[in-house]
Amino acid sequence: MGLIRKATIGVTIGTAAALGYVRLSTSIIAPIPINDALYSSSSYKKYNPHRNAATNDICVKTIPLHRIRPELLQKEGDLALEFCRGVWSGWGYEIQRRYLHRKWYGPETSSQLWTRDQLAASAYETGTHLTDHFEVVDRTPSEVIIRCGDSPRNQGPRPSDGLFAIGATVDHDAQVARLTLKSCLFHSDHKVEGDKGPMPDWMENLHQWYTRIWMVSGSRRLIR
Repeated sequence: MGLIRKATIGVTIGTAAALGYVRLSTSIIAPIPINDALYSSSSYKKYNPHRNAATNDICVKTIPLHRIRPELLQKEGDLALEFCRGVWSGWGYEIQRRYLHRKWYGPETSSQLWTRDQLAASAYETGTHLTDHFEVVDRTPSEVIIRCGDSPRNQGPRPSDGLFAIGATVDHDAQVARLTLKSCLFHSDHKVEGDKGPMPDWMENLHQWYTRIWMVSGSRRLIR
């Protein structure tokens, strides 16, 4: 019993320490500021035609430039692309990736990105489908915008819909890279009255923890 108790305490302390690091190394901005470029993007206008209220937030992490792999700072767009690769191929997405593979991989979906190697090497061009649950719908040098909420095979309005914007910019004055994960989740299949997004508070809190984990996992790919 003593060994079991010590092991349990060790696991508890380790988990608490890991969650503490995730929380301290990232920050959440909620809601997304109304002047954010996401709201004026063609993707937002297309996929949220009723302008329904959304569950929305930004997870942010800054990394000193001296810690970033130097080759990622040579060409505009490389940092955001590599961060996107890190999010999808990293350990933070691994459990969901395996679950979706077991559930949805087959002849109709085999051309999509499924393996960690595929997710780590993709150029994430517009139209790329990931694990039958995500689709790249727009690209800028600093951001990859991805539709979520249902299979990309369902191109129409959805009861569960949304956009992720995976971004990275360089602040030369502050000598940091600023990484962002924007989440904007909504109903697109009908008009919803009110200003409350689709997630209850407890689920929104869990979602924010999940995006923090994605952030920490994905950012590791950028480090020297």
